[in-house]
Amino acid sequence: MFKTVHDRVWAFDMEWVPDPTAGKLLYPEKTAAAKDNAEIMRVMWDEGGATEEDPTPFLKTALCRIVSVAAVTRQAQKSGAVALNLVALPHDPSDPEKRSESSVVGLFLDALGEHHPQLVGYNSRDSDLKILVQRALILGLSAPGFCRRPNKPWEGVDYFARGSEANVDLKEIVGGWGLATPSLHQMAVQCGIPGRMEIDGNQVAALWLDGKFDEIVQYNEFDALTTYLVWLRMAHLGGFFTKEAYLVEQNRVEELINTEIEAGRAHLATYQAEWERLRVELNLN
Repeated sequence: MFKTVHDRVWAFDMEWVPDPTAGKLLYPEKTAAAKDNAEIMRVMWDEGGATEEDPTPFLKTALCRIVSVAAVTRQAQKSGAVALNLVALPHDPSDPEKRSESSVVGLFLDALGEHHPQLVGYNSRDSDLKILVQRALILGLSAPGFCRRPNKPWEGVDYFARGSEANVDLKEIVGGWGLATPSLHQMAVQCGIPGRMEIDGNQVAALWLDGKFDEIVQYNEFDALTTYLVWLRMAHLGGFFTKEAYLVEQNRVEELINTEIEAGRAHLATYQAEWERLRVELNLN
């Protein structure tokens, strides 16, 4: 269990796909005749141990490009007021410049370096944060605010310290050994929280190849909302929110979703409907 809930919390999720540039550099002979990115990715998956049962195996994150980052941000004020926002990169998936990996990773790292939120993720310590560092290094980015480490733990946020409260990895808290570790979907739906929706992570590469960048961002937003709601439940378990406060926090998420739907993010209505269905199913209303 985590020890603290910071005033600024960002529950985040990221999406990535095999990077065709990495494929061409690492497997020049096998990709020389490739006609498109799909064929290069096929080589990468084959080299990564693809089988008939698992044609698109998980690749080392250093070989993948980050295509989207989404987060639910919570800012608690001294007055007691709480502001929630749902943010995602790229801001405009139709703009090639904004959806470039350098833009997505650079903007997110700059925001972390400026605001130093307490991050919340699911497998974020060994996966999301690692690929952020790996890809920033490959892209030649500079992120001094994110990388700066305090001399002493109480002197500032440290995203690199093992066991640091700067990053709360929910999977570490609920995980077991090997197959005993539940997925985010498995944990969420049993809590009455939407898990996997119409898309799962294995479909992101196909969406990227088809140019459906907006659908990737939408899927990413769903996972960010789910991660935040699971964190809320975990924080309630840990005594950071009373039963009454926990209900207030859930209502804030509902209000956020309604506001975003009214602002034009119609895809969130699907998430809203699934959340309601699960709560009725589990008699949580």
